[in-house]
Amino acid sequence: MDLTQALTISSRGMDAQTERLRVIAENLANQDSSGSTPGAAPYRRKTVLFENVLDRSLGAPTVRVKSVVPDPSAFPQKYDPSNPAANPSGYVSMPNVNSFTEMMDMREAERSYSANLNVMQASRSMLTRVIDLLK
Repeated sequence: MDLTQALTISSRGMDAQTERLRVIAENLANQDSSGSTPGAAPYRRKTVLFENVLDRSLGAPTVRVKSVVPDPSAFPQKYDPSNPAANPSGYVSMPNVNSFTEMMDMREAERSYSANLNVMQASRSMLTRVIDLLK
């Protein structure tokens, strides 16, 4: 594998992790977004699905975001009879977003992004050294 392939593969990984971080940020921003009318569904957490794709121009597998899908887990119920979205029993469906899970996902995405960045920096350094040797 040449260095330009390594740079391209790393950049695709960084793109995928950037999309994942965007979805995590959206989840965190909406972790308290309940419905506005009785029986209305609150915000549903989203997750990112990745897939390996063979890039024929590179001749190497790369990663990309396959889709962003809703998390099918149940909505937790919170007793708040004063909320406009409360059902007749006084319970409100809350988003299925757990800030602890989101923070762990964010750390994992950050580390993956950082690993791809390190590969890019190492490849760039090697290219610079090759150019210096050719002078």
